Amino acid sequence: MDNFFSTKHFYLIRIQFLGFRYHGWQKQSNIKTVQGMVDKTIAYVLHHKNFKTLGCSRTDAMVSANDFALELFCYEKMTPDFLELLNQNLPSDIKALSVDEIDESFNIIQNAKEKEYHYVFGFGGKAHPFGAPFLTFLQETLNIGLMKSIAPNFIGEHNFKSFCVNTGEQSQVIRTVSECSIIENTQYKGSFMPDESFILIVKGPGFGRHQVRMMMAFLFEVGRGNLNNEQLKRALSTGNAEFLMSPAPASGLILHKVDFTK
Repeated sequence: MDNFFSTKHFYLIRIQFLGFRYHGWQKQSNIKTVQGMVDKTIAYVLHHKNFKTLGCSRTDAMVSANDFALELFCYEKMTPDFLELLNQNLPSDIKALSVDEIDESFNIIQNAKEKEYHYVFGFGGKAHPFGAPFLTFLQETLNIGLMKSIAPNFIGEHNFKSFCVNTGEQSQVIRTVSECSIIENTQYKGSFMPDESFILIVKGPGFGRHQVRMMMAFLFEVGRGNLNNEQLKRALSTGNAEFLMSPAPASGLILHKVDFTK
């Protein structure tokens, strides 16, 4: 920790956001991001910009979060109404859930013990356009039973090089997945959502770039009959894929929960 933070207060802020109109979490020049909007709002509430924020994870453009965590480094102690003031000034697609003061030894990256992602999808016909921010909908028919049976084979410690984008020599490709399953969607509902949809649930301590979206893309190809379980096993054991894929669309992906206590 450098001297900039040595006399500061430290806060863990949990937020929710709909990512459909943002280019991910991380602040970028001349691009609308969640961090940029959060920082702008905090600066308005505090009446200055003498603070820093650090997110628990980078998210892709259009990815949403039901439970995202960020660390706030600032000189003053937050007043009891800080959470209320945040929500009064944040846009409607971002909500602050809690603000807790933490010790300076807390590391928002290293202390995240498990992350749970949901990928919401459906298939068959044409979905209502209003559902586009919440799920990916494929017009062809998929073999959902086969997809459900193969999804758990991602569980365990494997070489996920074939399921991460732009991996280099320093990239961490040996990753552990503690849960991977497909269930019927009963959580994300609305009159504009299809009558039947599904959620891919993936849990683990950390993921490579686009890893969950690549896992979903593989399962889509399984559902189409183009890929199978043996190809998955070989890819996870060697890191070399016999197939080429693009990540599944980002709009169906939701960071559901970040656990710092597991």
